[in-house]
Amino acid sequence: MAYKIKEDACIACGTCIDECPVEAISAGDVYVIDPSACTDCGTCADVCPTEAIVQG
Repeated sequence: MAYKIKEDACIACGTCIDECPVEAISAGDVYVIDPSACTDCGTCADVCPTEAIVQG
């Protein structure tokens, strides 16, 4: 199951986007993970300072 970013917790710091090996994360006011591109590796969730990235 792909990871997703909780909009209310994302601070758009950019930490996750640099860690994604398949470039599934898009920048914006709140970052978004493309579920069709996400390989479920969890790297983004491991580095998120606000724990905004969850499996789901």
